[in-house]
Amino acid sequence: MQLPRLFACCFCFCLLIPQAAWSQDTIKKAPKLELKKKVSRSRKVSAAAADLENALKKNDRESIARNYESLAETFISKGDFKKAEEYLQKALQYTKPGQAEDIARLRRSMAKVQESRNNLAAASMNYLKAAEITGDKTTEKLNANDFSRLQNANSPQAQMTFNTSNAEIAKESDKNEEAADAYQQNAVLNLKERKPEAAIRNYEQAITFSKDKPEEVIKIQSQIAKVYTTENQFEKAIAIHRKLLEDARKNHDTDTEIAQLQLLSSVYLKNSQANEGIDLLRESYRIALQSGRSDAAKQNLGALLKYYRAKGDDQASMRLYEQFFENFDALIRADSSLIDARTFRVTEEKIRQLEKEKSLKDELISKKNTFNYFLIGSVVLLFLLFIFIARALYAIKIKNKEIALQSLRREMNPHFIFNSLNSVNQFISQNKELEANKYLSSYSHLMRDIMENSNRDFITIGSEIGQLKKYLELEHLRFSDKFDYTITVDERIDTEHTFIPNMILQPHLENAIWHGLRYKESKGLLALSFTASDKKIKVTIDDNGIGLAKSAELKTKNQKAHQSRGITNTEERLALLNGLYKKGISCSITEKQQPETGTIVVIYFPIIHNV
Repeated sequence: MQLPRLFACCFCFCLLIPQAAWSQDTIKKAPKLELKKKVSRSRKVSAAAADLENALKKNDRESIARNYESLAETFISKGDFKKAEEYLQKALQYTKPGQAEDIARLRRSMAKVQESRNNLAAASMNYLKAAEITGDKTTEKLNANDFSRLQNANSPQAQMTFNTSNAEIAKESDKNEEAADAYQQNAVLNLKERKPEAAIRNYEQAITFSKDKPEEVIKIQSQIAKVYTTENQFEKAIAIHRKLLEDARKNHDTDTEIAQLQLLSSVYLKNSQANEGIDLLRESYRIALQSGRSDAAKQNLGALLKYYRAKGDDQASMRLYEQFFENFDALIRADSSLIDARTFRVTEEKIRQLEKEKSLKDELISKKNTFNYFLIGSVVLLFLLFIFIARALYAIKIKNKEIALQSLRREMNPHFIFNSLNSVNQFISQNKELEANKYLSSYSHLMRDIMENSNRDFITIGSEIGQLKKYLELEHLRFSDKFDYTITVDERIDTEHTFIPNMILQPHLENAIWHGLRYKESKGLLALSFTASDKKIKVTIDDNGIGLAKSAELKTKNQKAHQSRGITNTEERLALLNGLYKKGISCSITEKQQPETGTIVVIYFPIIHNV
């Protein structure tokens, strides 16, 4: 008949009704016990979504990664390995590179999910990466063994060797879940080699390491019962399912009760105990209808229809459809799977929206940061350019000062050269050839020393005293009747290793002789002294000539211009030296008070040992 097929189509269509059709009123009308269970699942997913939302808003990468991993675990428990892999991948993206152990854990979880999806190449690479990145020797060995196991996919014996190694490692490190997985993998390999007894032993070993996970124990025991059924050891299989069914009823575990009734029914049917099998299948169907398990109801209904069609019992099929439609509204209202599916879908949509918002926010931040970096870079570039220009200008300024100082240092007093030549001419006219030769010899030595030191800003005190002695000897040769001179040096001064500015003292000695001592009626005295004082060298030029005021009265116009240039030259050189070297050189010129006559020049130089 075509009617049963029509009803079956209607049933399947009803199961695919969009979740949006189930209103809050529908949820409230569901049975009390199932509603509590439903809310508990929804609360778990909602809590994970809320935590993820907060983490995304705060951009807390560690929390984001942790919540993605939590959602992945939820999908693993539902058996949706595709979604689980997607969320594990996102968790990896938000895990910081330095968190090696977290990355290793996530890669191992992803490898297991990929292996469940039969994507062995990707799983193998994740096992390998997890082994390479971890610093924990146990985790490294577990992942290395799993990588090697997948590389030997065509050798069950080699695979079992690596599984056994993992089981031993897991037991030593109290990793019960890893040990249980290893034993179950070996059991699957035993079944492929048609070794049911070995498979059962491995499943039993897995149970010993899964006692803290009742759902896992139920799954493994069901696998053992399946092995017994395959080997036609129906009594053993029935005993296991009966025990699991009894425990499920005690614990009010409806999902397990329905599943065990289905499995127990299939065992009876295979054992040619059709009546017992059909009774259990009807009971499973009834409980599924009452508790709102639409998927389970669909499976049971399909199995019953298949059985009745095989027997040609159309009346029984019709009664099943009638019963189904009578309970259809209640089934939809209490369908926890639809509620959970809707919750998952809403949660995923919310997560995608949050990710999109975060992506846009990150893009805006990135653009803003790029602009800020460009602005900062431009400011830094301008600052560096400013520094470069400032340093260039400063270097030019320093160079100009050095050139000016060199020019001033090389500038010779015209009167000194002119008077020196006049003196030679005078000596010759008076037939004093010996004095003329002596003068020219001393003059040439002095000029040579001056020229040799012309490029130096500083020379040793010893060299300076040597030049000054030659100069004073020349002047004394011309004005021997006008003055005598003395040079005294403090014993604390190391004249060979202490430096002073070049050609600073000579102009003051010249002024003392030419504008003070040579106009004195009686013979005068010029005293030059070097004294160490408070980390400085004090140079004193003391003469008892006619003094500054009297000298100014006697000078001609040209002489006044010469003195002005000589003083200006010295002041400019001192200013340049202080500007270039920051030495703090000072100079003072004072006229003696009556009844004494003369001038005192005091110059302070810092003690300089290296230039």
